[in-house]
Amino acid sequence: MTRQLRPLDKLRPLDLGEILDRTAELYRTQFPLFAGIAALFAGAMLLAQMLHLGALALLGYPAVHRGLEWAVAVSAVLTILVTLLVAGVQVAAICRAVAWIHLGEATTVRAATRSVLPRLGRYLWVMTIAGVRAWTPLAVMYVALFALMFAFLPHGFLTNPAVMQTAPAQNPAAMMEMALGFVVLAPLFLGAVVYGILMSLRYSLAVPASVVESLPARQAINKSIELSKGARGRIFVLGLLVYAVRLVLGIAFGIPFFIYAMRHIGHPLPLGLMAVQQLAAFAINTLIGPIYSTGLTLFYYDQRVRKEGFDLELMMRSAGLAQPAEILPEQS
Repeated sequence: MTRQLRPLDKLRPLDLGEILDRTAELYRTQFPLFAGIAALFAGAMLLAQMLHLGALALLGYPAVHRGLEWAVAVSAVLTILVTLLVAGVQVAAICRAVAWIHLGEATTVRAATRSVLPRLGRYLWVMTIAGVRAWTPLAVMYVALFALMFAFLPHGFLTNPAVMQTAPAQNPAAMMEMALGFVVLAPLFLGAVVYGILMSLRYSLAVPASVVESLPARQAINKSIELSKGARGRIFVLGLLVYAVRLVLGIAFGIPFFIYAMRHIGHPLPLGLMAVQQLAAFAINTLIGPIYSTGLTLFYYDQRVRKEGFDLELMMRSAGLAQPAEILPEQS
């Protein structure tokens, strides 16, 4: 496949509006590509969720058989781990596709996906390091929250929907104690969330750096810390806009489920309706999943232009005066 770089006049420092416009342009013009990549991995997440619902059915949902509540917890944890793994692969694949397209190269769903598989462990390790550094305080707060739940709430509250629905009537005093515990923990939760957001912005360009430059995890993290300086506020705005779009879609898709819940207060959602919920989540992940990764990759290139003169490097490279700083994997 012949590769041609983008015109160099488009590789220049961009303001926030221009990056958002470029993100929207790529999303619109390359929608089949990005939606195809996102649907591939959203489908894997959907399968994991459906298997979890199947496990709930086997365990007697909504009244889970006593003594099998631990199986619900194990199934939920495994589903979360699979979802995080698949989401990580999706982020790397979309970063690779955006990197190729931004430099004027054609690609496909298959090529973008296959290109990240040889270094998949590295990319997942980058995400793991960034996630642990950013969100450990919040994880600690959740441990404290679950400890409170186990201490005050009825046995099976977290794993048995039938117990969860009837707990307020069975033991109102315990529910009040839990509410007080929430009030005490709320400021700490807020602080942990703010810390996690700030640290996530610090490491936000690590995955594009690792994907594009083939950097090991530690080097990619350090590169992100340096590159993201001066851009973290703009990256936050990008994330906020994507979250707002996801929230609007979530509300739109969730209205039927909300109406059902209001009409059947005190009763858990049927498994069939929960399956429909997962189909709605699949649609949202397919539509919205590529946007943030696309924007982050554009920010990565913008910061390299600003801090490293990447546009000049490309100019010299195209003139045969410099060797590529990174080797892009061949597409098939």
